[in-house]
Amino acid sequence: MATVGVLAEAEIELEALPLAEEVAVRTVMAKLEALGSRLPFPHQSAVRGATVRELRPRSGRSPWRAFYRRTGAEGFFVGSIGPEALVNPKGFKRAIRLAETLLTQHEEYGG
Repeated sequence: MATVGVLAEAEIELEALPLAEEVAVRTVMAKLEALGSRLPFPHQSAVRGATVRELRPRSGRSPWRAFYRRTGAEGFFVGSIGPEALVNPKGFKRAIRLAETLLTQHEEYGG
């Protein structure tokens, strides 16, 4: 079983989502915890040109994504929550940059 942590900033973003979307994101995070790196597409995927991956709630049918990074053999941390790429391309890129920055800082300080 994997461990999935959520940075405080991402938790705030998650709680700001509409309740149904928050539940969907938490559900896919639970799937990541249960399956770890074996979690298949469409529940997760790589983000082209980024050091984070995206969790895809509702098998990609949600307009929201959770951006995460592997931190150990089966450890994962969610760094930000943002919109799906086709829904809001600028917001998607912004959320990726935020996740990469926060997760890197988190790792540097012993997260």
